[in-house]
Amino acid sequence: MSTAQQVPDILSPEFAADPYSAYTTMREKEPLIWHEATQSYIISRYDDVERVFKDKKSEFTTGNYDWQLEPVHGKTILQLSGREHAVRRALVAPAFRGSDLQEKFLPVIERNSRQLIDAFRHSGSADIVSDYATRFPVNVIADMLGLDKADHARFHGWYTAVIAFLGNLSGDAEVTAAGERTRREFAEYMIPIIRDRRDNLGDDLLSTLCAAEVDGVRMSDEDIKAFCSLLLAAGGETTDKAIAGILANLLVNPEQLAAVREDRSLIPAAFAETLRYTPPVHMIMRQSATEVEVSGGTIPQGATVTCLIGAANRDERRYREPDRFDIFRDDLTTTSAFSAAADHLAFALGRHFCVGALLAKAEVEIGLNQLLDAMPDLRLADGYDPVEQGVFTRGPQSLPVRFTPVTT
Repeated sequence: MSTAQQVPDILSPEFAADPYSAYTTMREKEPLIWHEATQSYIISRYDDVERVFKDKKSEFTTGNYDWQLEPVHGKTILQLSGREHAVRRALVAPAFRGSDLQEKFLPVIERNSRQLIDAFRHSGSADIVSDYATRFPVNVIADMLGLDKADHARFHGWYTAVIAFLGNLSGDAEVTAAGERTRREFAEYMIPIIRDRRDNLGDDLLSTLCAAEVDGVRMSDEDIKAFCSLLLAAGGETTDKAIAGILANLLVNPEQLAAVREDRSLIPAAFAETLRYTPPVHMIMRQSATEVEVSGGTIPQGATVTCLIGAANRDERRYREPDRFDIFRDDLTTTSAFSAAADHLAFALGRHFCVGALLAKAEVEIGLNQLLDAMPDLRLADGYDPVEQGVFTRGPQSLPVRFTPVTT
């Protein structure tokens, strides 16, 4: 095991500017690193990260979320295990798959995407990040929950503060305080709405959560509030980066963009490859429940383990030419890419696989289809090269594009 002598520190500006080069060195030379500043063991190889996420031997827990998530969300489903986790997941999961997703929420997704595109479709230019990607998933979630989209700026401010808290690896006191303040503000906003919704059920997701019951168990006001907080942060931040990421990757690979434009059935493959190549979330933590042997050494019991998704998804032991974006690759299975059987790691795996994966897929498919329809000759603004930013979550901060407006 190493203490990171040969690679830039994950908190350094050098790492933030180009994590992928550091990931290559980690996988090859330092697959297990003790990181003093975060008091965690860093793993970077695909097989090791996959093993932690699948956790077939109950070697790992999500105990880290007690200090990583609970201060900003309250106690969430991610912290639960065993029967308690299974029951809570059974309460929320139906809304994110099957008939509820198809019948209730696809029209919501289509409407919100179209409304945003209508604001710039005749202008000939847009910034896909600020004009679309950062707004679209938050608007969808607000609509799904039956919340007022006029509060969009508040939702965006809250989830930005939450994501900053989660990625506050250096322990910045102001970021911590802003995250804790967000928990109070969101509770003051949501709890009265939840109580009112219990008495006036509708056909929105919040009503579904209020009424849901499994084996005699219902969600408390606090349970629902914490889940809504988690949904806004996870569904907002990650999906907006995924949408910006898929478009950025296609725009800098114009032959692949042309293929997707011609055959829209390639969109799921392009999304799956984006999740592998430029995942929105680059690291997820777990706690070791026992002593565990991994590549490079031993992780002691009770340790925090930082799983580098961005590194594992580019492991040359798993993928051919991993640093090349290729929607036609034959070592990534599109049909399982949005399920717990995925062979990329962007949504985690196993029992804590992202409950919103199919929602994200629907948003990306609908959004990209509508964007391509509205902008037939979509191209990057002259001289612009998309630049990713972020360490915990990562994606383009801006994506200025040009196109000839469709007049019909």
